[in-house]
Amino acid sequence: MALAELYTQYNRVWIPDNEEVWQSAEITKNYKAGDRFLHMQLEDGTELNYPVDPAALPPLRNPDILVGENDLTALSYLHEPAVLHNLKVRFVESKLIYTYSGIILVAINPYKQLPIYGDAIIHAYSGQNMGDMDPHIFAVAEEAYKQMARNNKNQSIIVSGESGAGKTVSARYTMRYFATVSKSSSNAHVEDKVLASNPITEAVGNAKTTRNDNSSRFGKYTEISFDQCYQIIGANMRTYLLEKSRVVFQSENERNYHIFYQLCASAMQPEFKHLKLGSAEEFNYTRMGGSTVIEGVDDRANMVETQKTFALLGLKGDFQMDVFKMLAAILHLGNVGITAVGDDRSSISLEDKHLNIFCELLDLNCDKMAQWLCHRKIITTSETVIKPMTRTQAVNARDALAKKIYSHLFDFIVERINQALQFPGKQHTFIGVLDIYGFETFDVNSFEQFCINYANEKLQQQFNLHVFKLEQEEYMKEDIPWTLIDFYDNQPVIDLIEAKMGILELLDEECLLPHGRDENWLQKLYNNFVNKNALFEKPRMSNTSFIIQHFADKVEYKCEGFLEKNRDTVHEVLIEILKESKFHLCENFFQDNPVSVSPFSSTINIKSARPVLKSPNKQLRMTVGNKFRSSLSLLMVTLNATIPHYVRCIKPNDEKLPFEWTYIEFFSRYSILMTQQELSINDKKQICKIVLQRLIQDHNQYQFGRTKIFFRAGQVAYLEKLRSDKLRHACIMIQKSIRGWLQRKKFLRVKQAAITIQQYFRGQRTVRQAITARTLKQTWAAIIIQKYCRGYLVRRLCQLILVAAVTIQAYTRGFLARKKYRKMLEEHKAVILQKYARAWLARRRFQNIRRFVLNIQLSYRVQQLQKKIEEQSRENHGLLERLTNLASTHMSDVDMIQKLELDLEKLTAQKRIYEEKGKKYKEDSEQKILKLENLNKELQEQKETLEIKLQEKTEEMKEKMDDLTKQLFSDVQKEENQRMILEKNFQNQKQDYEKEIELLKGEIKTLKEEKTQLQHQIQQEIVIQDGLKMEVGQLTKQAQKIPELQKEIELLQTQKLDVEKQAQSQKRELREKMSEVAKQLLESYDVEDVRSRLSMEDLEHLNEDGELWFAYEGLKKATRVLESHFQSQKEIYEKEIEGLNLKVEHLSQDINHLQKLFREENDINDGIRLEVSRLTSENLVIPDLKQQVSELENQKLDLENRLQEQTVKLKEMSNRLHYELEGDRTQRRTNEAQNEIDIKEKERLKVTTQEIEGLSNGLMQDEIQDEVKSKIKQETTRLTVENMDLEEKLDMKDRIIKKLEDQIKTLTKTLEKTEAHVPTLSKEYVGMMEYKKEDEDRIIQNLILDLKPRGVVVNMIPGLPAHILFMCVRYADYLNDADMLKSFMNVTIDGIKRVVKEHSEDFEMLSFWLSNTYYFLNCLKQYSGEEEFMKSNTPRQNKNCLKHFDLSEYRQILSDLAIRIYHQCIIVMENNIQPMIVPGMLEYESLQGISGLKPTGFRKRSSSIDDTDTYTMTSILQQLSYFYSTMCQNGLDSELLKQAVKQLFFLIGAITLNSLFLRKDMCSCRKGMQIRCNISYLEEWLKDKNLQNSNAKETLEPLSQAAWLLQVKKITDDDAKEICEHCTSLSTVQIVKILNSYTPIDDFEKRVTPSFVRKVQAMLNNREDVPQLMLDTKYLFQVTFPFTPSPHALEMIQVPSSFKLGFLTRV
Repeated sequence: MALAELYTQYNRVWIPDNEEVWQSAEITKNYKAGDRFLHMQLEDGTELNYPVDPAALPPLRNPDILVGENDLTALSYLHEPAVLHNLKVRFVESKLIYTYSGIILVAINPYKQLPIYGDAIIHAYSGQNMGDMDPHIFAVAEEAYKQMARNNKNQSIIVSGESGAGKTVSARYTMRYFATVSKSSSNAHVEDKVLASNPITEAVGNAKTTRNDNSSRFGKYTEISFDQCYQIIGANMRTYLLEKSRVVFQSENERNYHIFYQLCASAMQPEFKHLKLGSAEEFNYTRMGGSTVIEGVDDRANMVETQKTFALLGLKGDFQMDVFKMLAAILHLGNVGITAVGDDRSSISLEDKHLNIFCELLDLNCDKMAQWLCHRKIITTSETVIKPMTRTQAVNARDALAKKIYSHLFDFIVERINQALQFPGKQHTFIGVLDIYGFETFDVNSFEQFCINYANEKLQQQFNLHVFKLEQEEYMKEDIPWTLIDFYDNQPVIDLIEAKMGILELLDEECLLPHGRDENWLQKLYNNFVNKNALFEKPRMSNTSFIIQHFADKVEYKCEGFLEKNRDTVHEVLIEILKESKFHLCENFFQDNPVSVSPFSSTINIKSARPVLKSPNKQLRMTVGNKFRSSLSLLMVTLNATIPHYVRCIKPNDEKLPFEWTYIEFFSRYSILMTQQELSINDKKQICKIVLQRLIQDHNQYQFGRTKIFFRAGQVAYLEKLRSDKLRHACIMIQKSIRGWLQRKKFLRVKQAAITIQQYFRGQRTVRQAITARTLKQTWAAIIIQKYCRGYLVRRLCQLILVAAVTIQAYTRGFLARKKYRKMLEEHKAVILQKYARAWLARRRFQNIRRFVLNIQLSYRVQQLQKKIEEQSRENHGLLERLTNLASTHMSDVDMIQKLELDLEKLTAQKRIYEEKGKKYKEDSEQKILKLENLNKELQEQKETLEIKLQEKTEEMKEKMDDLTKQLFSDVQKEENQRMILEKNFQNQKQDYEKEIELLKGEIKTLKEEKTQLQHQIQQEIVIQDGLKMEVGQLTKQAQKIPELQKEIELLQTQKLDVEKQAQSQKRELREKMSEVAKQLLESYDVEDVRSRLSMEDLEHLNEDGELWFAYEGLKKATRVLESHFQSQKEIYEKEIEGLNLKVEHLSQDINHLQKLFREENDINDGIRLEVSRLTSENLVIPDLKQQVSELENQKLDLENRLQEQTVKLKEMSNRLHYELEGDRTQRRTNEAQNEIDIKEKERLKVTTQEIEGLSNGLMQDEIQDEVKSKIKQETTRLTVENMDLEEKLDMKDRIIKKLEDQIKTLTKTLEKTEAHVPTLSKEYVGMMEYKKEDEDRIIQNLILDLKPRGVVVNMIPGLPAHILFMCVRYADYLNDADMLKSFMNVTIDGIKRVVKEHSEDFEMLSFWLSNTYYFLNCLKQYSGEEEFMKSNTPRQNKNCLKHFDLSEYRQILSDLAIRIYHQCIIVMENNIQPMIVPGMLEYESLQGISGLKPTGFRKRSSSIDDTDTYTMTSILQQLSYFYSTMCQNGLDSELLKQAVKQLFFLIGAITLNSLFLRKDMCSCRKGMQIRCNISYLEEWLKDKNLQNSNAKETLEPLSQAAWLLQVKKITDDDAKEICEHCTSLSTVQIVKILNSYTPIDDFEKRVTPSFVRKVQAMLNNREDVPQLMLDTKYLFQVTFPFTPSPHALEMIQVPSSFKLGFLTRV
């Protein structure tokens, strides 16, 4: 769109003003093409019709959102009033002296000290993105340092500007920044030396001028060298064009170099009295300007500082005194009196005081000096002529000598500084800082100003080339089409000065002439350049000057003195006199070929892009101009070979620098101008393109890049206008709607009031008109009728409602009752299910725990026995005997195994035989069954025939039955007696076995006691493990160890299976033997014998009255009772003896493999025990890990099920033979059952056929007799078999017990033999570790240096290494060996120091050893014997106190070491979390709708940081949780943990607040909301970790108040009072800084007015606080180590095998 279209209502413009230069005005009427006036209103309300030229309309004013921007290129209109207004807002209102202008940092000299250069500011800018922070000299330095480190390219910082703009201070702060952020780890203090060079060079090279109290009168380029780690290793300084004329001449209100005044101010000091100096007013060279004192500057104090910096650079007193002699000599030389003798002569008195002092100081010949100061020697080809000089010539010769001496002295000091800053080897990269004179123009400009402005022309050319090169690179990166920019090129001015036959060459040519004069040279300039070169002019009113049009301004130069200053000559005779000086410094200055000792002469090897102009005449190179041109060319070559960064003061310009937005910024800012259809597109970049094409029709006014949109001047202002118009229209619409609603509401309220008034009025009027007695009666009657009628209707309605309500309530209550009943029923069922499920889970958990505890108990017992044997065997001289015994036992076991194998083969053969016999027996039994069936048939056939015979023989059988019953009773009685005898024998054997079992139970009881102790220890460990809740993060890592544990468990299970296999083989042998005995009994039992003993009469008598059946049933019950009793006893004994068998078998097997199994099972058992306790405690306390624990338990159950399946298979294999043998028995039992059925049928037949003949009865009794005999036989055989089985088992167990007793006896004998050689030791541990002095290094290596904390903190008690170390200390104390104790303590402390130093960046290792050092310190206190530390000790712990030595000194050393480790931990935590703080706390926006992006300008794109990995608030919380969990896992004391968290929170608050102070774009209301939200996240984290009482929250109070200050209203006096009352944690400077930096995001937010800021500042004047802006992020709170006694008993502590401390012995 056309620029004229922007001149619409509500837009603002700038109009010229005589007083304020520019004045702002608001347009009140739209401007149309052709209008001659622009209607506007000034800020004071004045209406104005401003006449305008359509071709030159007034410059438009930027929107308020752009006012006060950090970067001038972010302004939509970049013209003079916009730049001046922006700088005014920043400098005057916001008190900000730095502003960016593209890649340039503009610095405005405030002429006072500001609190923005402290170390806290340096650390705040270190590592930050340049575009993210407020403009600052430190930001430029950080950018240069970062680009050097990232690209390995040399950098340059060019500090330029007008005189008095603060170039020297800026360069000083830049070098200070590099020295602070790149400190080396060496002790050379190179950084301090680099900084120390500044005060020296300022003392000898800076002076007071009319514009600046500390003006640099020379150019300086300092190369700061860095190594490959980007730490300062040295520096080199180059100087340019020292203003030597200042030594002998100063203008009014100016001074000589500072060093002269410092020396005069110190003249009365004893060390300076030999210089014979006085005040500065006494010397010509220091009083010429009339001003010898600078207000606010103490020259005496500065002299002390200069001496200190000389000493810091290694330039000691002798060197300093030599320099001061030279300086004093120059002052005295200036006071040498020269008197005129006539018109052409002059003389100096030999009595001249100052001449004598000058010669005395420099050790010169006074007569010669007096002579040759007034004479000169002219040497021709034929003769030598001595010519006297006039007084003026003599004074000039004296001044030339003084300038020459000072010039040499200045170069010598710089050379010695370079020597002090030199470094061995080669530099990796460097950063150069150029502090050079700015463009100068005075009333009288001479040769010095000419050279200075020539240098600025060269720098300006280099700047132009670099800036436009960067701009074109940016366009190419964004794929924006561009054409070559036609910018101002000052090459013609440079050619005018340095080209062939230019000003400098003509000057050198004139200097070669013997009678060359300034006027002749000037005339040559006029002839060559006037009217020929547009940049050279001749003044109208002067013939001794010339004018050059420089890039900054026109400058008029006086030609007087040009030739003399360019020649810079001193008479040769005077030089010869100085060469003859015996003062070595003076002598070295004037050698013909002085040898440079600087190592930097060839450090830069750079080729120029353009050839340097050289003169063909070698003599021309010696002139000052020629040397300056050469050095300037070398400087340009150096700058072109580096990446430059600019700090300077610039003048306004009208170039239209492009304005740019990123697509995200544009979308966020102008989404209000987008339609719903456009917003529905997902691609934001495409949305921006569509919107711009719709809003701005002229496509030449903008260009789309890859990531940015580029606008021409005025387009962003036009968009801002559209945006403000849209918002204004929206506001008007909202106002219209609200106002309409309010008016309608008011109208309706008034209308209702009017209607009410009319109603009452009309009613009253009607009543008055109609009131009579008749109407009253009628009215009263009508009211009565209405009352009763209404009452009836209401009662009727009420009754209906009541009935309906009751009905509804009945159904509802029934429904609810049924629902409640169903719910209770379901809950009851659920409770029952839960009860059984929980009971099952509890039983399963208990069984698992019991199983593990039993394994641990057995393993622990084995470990104790093995450890005892190992301890005894270490010092046993009879180890060979024990080995031979073990070998013999091993051989015997091998023989026994071979015997068992032979027996097994025999048993297998017997098994086959028995199987064949079983098959034969089965076939026989089947044949017998067939025979019985045939017999049964025959009996049925004979039944009819025998019935008659039965009836006849019934009587005979009764008699015989009586006899048989008596005989049977007698036999049963005998058998009962025999059974009683067997029971007595069994009881006796049982008592014997019970005694033996009681002995074994005693042993088991001891094991149980040890088990209870172990369980108690496990409970203690579980309690301790409760404090390890934060090990959740490492459970996943520990899960990787589960396969290893599974392998170890499988190994144990295989060992257990081997033992069970042996037991099963023994059981199998017993069962086979029992089966053999049973078969023998069956074979030996003769049925016919029993039948022969019973005659027919006995059988008949036996069944009389059914007594035989009663006897049979009673016998069967008795045998069952006896069987059950025997069976229960058998199971009890089997379980007990089997457990003992397994235990002893396990012991015997472990003894054979003692050395190997000890180390393996120790690790396995420890791991299993701790894993079980850990998993159990975590299962109880950590619900988040239930799934993982259940997986572990499932794996464990799978292993157990696998083990059970294998045992079941083994049992099935071992019982297979038993089942086959039992098959025959079951077959017989089926036959017996069939016979019983037959008997029952026969009994039923007996009942039906009682009246049959006796013969049939006799036959029936014979059959019953046979059945009874067979039943009795079966029961007796079964009982005997069971009895034999039990007896056989008892015999087998008896043999096993005897065998174990023999093994125990052999073990006790071997132990007795070993104890015969070794003194007996107590079985009770006393909490000491025995070690040898030569093992100290191994202890430190294994326990401290090689120990990895992760495995220790998971599986062991907290502070285990510390407790082991203290147990060693107790042993040394027990031996009363002072040397041993001292040696051990020293190596321990050195080991901890070493491991901390080696892992100085490993937080886990640092926190681990902080915890162990703390535990070690507490152990030394707890067992020191001092009462204050023994209050919480148990009696046992009091017995363990140190007896002989006081270790209080070592406690102090350990305390200091713990503090040092704590501070290192804090440093590591701060280094890890510091990069996250600013992005997470300030930049990341988690709240929706608070983003307020603004244009960033050119500076954002020149950032050296690629923000690929952005940190969020979650990152900070995760990092804090990592620190917290690691410290908890390492067992760090809760108080120390709270102090560490408090320190971290202080760092977070301080860094965030400091960054807020330095980032004007973050000082907004919305950002305050985000900061408050982030603080709430931190407070919630403290609450989750139960750290509310750590005082960490209080450290965030300044940040919280700053966030509140950003959000609160800042307009009225009450607001100011509230701010003063609320912001108690912020200083006055900080409050004012936030108020000045407050930046509205939208146009509708109001800026804080300067009057409000002054009002708040006035209210805070009475507050006494530190005038410091930045918080000290390096501040450390005082750390305290509380005494916490250790709850662990020393005698219960064991050393894990993973520590590799097997050479230690528990005492």
